[in-house]
Amino acid sequence: MFAAAPHADDVVAPGALAPTIPGMLALSLSDLLPVLQTAIGPVILISGIGLLLLSMTNRYGRIIDRSRDLLRQLEPDADRRRVMTEIEVLFRRARIVRWSILCTTLSLLLVALLMITLFLSAMLQWQDATPLAELFLAAMLALIAGLVLFLKDLQISLAALRLEVEHARRNGG
Repeated sequence: MFAAAPHADDVVAPGALAPTIPGMLALSLSDLLPVLQTAIGPVILISGIGLLLLSMTNRYGRIIDRSRDLLRQLEPDADRRRVMTEIEVLFRRARIVRWSILCTTLSLLLVALLMITLFLSAMLQWQDATPLAELFLAAMLALIAGLVLFLKDLQISLAALRLEVEHARRNGG
């Protein structure tokens, strides 16, 4: 019910190092706070990437929904060719957005690994910053790849819209 009173050997004097896991640096609270702040800094990046992923998955869902609607409309008439062309464009866009989501998700995972590595490197006093730099570089490259693919989808969707507008003009729409 109640915790036992601390034993005299269990009490750590102010400023003294607390017991630690073997191999880990014993840190006081004032030493640990900067370590936590450094390791938690990438959380802002995770939040931003999360919002990008939300936008990308919404776009992906709209592409899939539009494709399904067009497939339901598909009838053996003169418009079949136009509808099939639009479905093919949507399929291409869906593949691009899927790759964009995969790259951006990879970036998110790498940033999470970066946070863990930052924390462990401070706690275990690793002096080699190479793994940190590599993780950060890989995360940024994956994010850039995801964003470039996302921009490619925007370009394709605008070109597809232009074709639809031209078709409507030709048919008196």
